[in-house]
Amino acid sequence: MKRIMMTAVVLGLMVGLGNVPSEAASGADEPTKDIVDTAVGADQFKTLVTAVKAAELVETLKGEGPFTVFAPTDEAFKKVPKETLEALLKDKKALASVLTYHVVPGKVMAADVVKLESAKTVQGQTVKIVVKDGKVTINGANVVKTDIVCKNGVIHVIDAVLLPPAGK
Repeated sequence: MKRIMMTAVVLGLMVGLGNVPSEAASGADEPTKDIVDTAVGADQFKTLVTAVKAAELVETLKGEGPFTVFAPTDEAFKKVPKETLEALLKDKKALASVLTYHVVPGKVMAADVVKLESAKTVQGQTVKIVVKDGKVTINGANVVKTDIVCKNGVIHVIDAVLLPPAGK
């Protein structure tokens, strides 16, 4: 029963790569785009790309990796109060902390994510992973698309911006 449930969860996570380009999904043997170029080409991560540039993390995320990025969409960023987002864009250190809280070292595919209860981020703190009723959340953010394979890692799309706990 547990194996059937795990298979259902993994299949549910893999449904609908939608309009996010994935060279692995299109039949190419090896992806040629890195995480940044994949996000730029996806057209639903404009705010994330702007933030990555403002935090001067482009070269890092174009690096060898591998990285697993829980990438919030533009819609996810709209949920963040405008003042908070503007303040983050002006504070490079705080912005880098928030962005690296979305990144886990290594290439963690959906089939592996569902086996975890938490993961330590590049920022240094841990995110909580919950698998329930065939859905996966990261600190309460829904994982809406998975396994967008890049040459230096993988992107999983989430519907909210993860903010690290204050004071830690």
